Amino acid sequence: MQGGVVGLALGCGLAVTLSRLPMLRRVGLDARLAPYLRDAVPPSRMLGQGPTMPLPALRRLLAPVVRDAAMRADQVLGGTASVHRRLVRAGRAPDVEALRAEQVLWGAGGLGVGGLAAGMLWLRGSGSALALVLLVLASGGFGVALRDWSLSQQVSRRERRILGQFPTVAEMLALSVSAGEGPVAALDRVAGLSDGELAEELRRTLADARAGASLPTALQALSDRTGLVPLARFVDGVVVAIERGTPLADVLRSQAQDVRESGQRALMDAAGKKEIAMMIPVVFLILPVTVLFAVYPGFAFLRLGL
Repeated sequence: MQGGVVGLALGCGLAVTLSRLPMLRRVGLDARLAPYLRDAVPPSRMLGQGPTMPLPALRRLLAPVVRDAAMRADQVLGGTASVHRRLVRAGRAPDVEALRAEQVLWGAGGLGVGGLAAGMLWLRGSGSALALVLLVLASGGFGVALRDWSLSQQVSRRERRILGQFPTVAEMLALSVSAGEGPVAALDRVAGLSDGELAEELRRTLADARAGASLPTALQALSDRTGLVPLARFVDGVVVAIERGTPLADVLRSQAQDVRESGQRALMDAAGKKEIAMMIPVVFLILPVTVLFAVYPGFAFLRLGL
């Protein structure tokens, strides 16, 4: 009898313990593929991420109007291939329609600012009606052009950051391959240890390689996305070494040295340009003040002598 009670108590305790444990379930296909696809950039939808208007209801109401205006703006402005290439180089999803929608919104903001300025000028009685209308239209066009200019600035800033990170990443890749790791393992290690725009591109390259593309194809896609000449030369050297069986460590070391020298040349060029720019305040500000301090006592002495 006592044995039965003890067994029942043990069974109840075991049931309670098992109930507190997490339920074991079968791992699905999405969970198994997630580690290999987490670095892939999903395609953006028009006005899908980062709502441009604060009210969701207003955004849903105006989205068709903005979409139609974006299509008309794309037909008028053209240059879809150039915009697509700059979006990719800026690290954004190649959604030209979303950029056109942003240009329409920036143009509407420019029209609003121009209309406000024209209204104030009209109330003050300065300026003709034609000039005020032209001011409003010019403000709208300036808003559209400003959004395109800001995209170009995003591309320039991102490329400068990539070029600044590139020599260090190249050296780390050379060290990893020299230590005995393969190309994919070296890329994985460097991408995991690094941070920044170039590390993000390396993670995307690894995601492409793990998704089924060959490593040379994935590296060539990296070169096409960035459009930087030093990085393109580096990728070409690595691809040739992989395809021909050349020792990759020697190629990476020589490529890293070339990258270092290219960075030094770019730094010297930038220093030369900055040196010329630094002469402007020296010549027009510091030098006149220095001459004034040197000459003024003589003039004061002559005035006292007279």
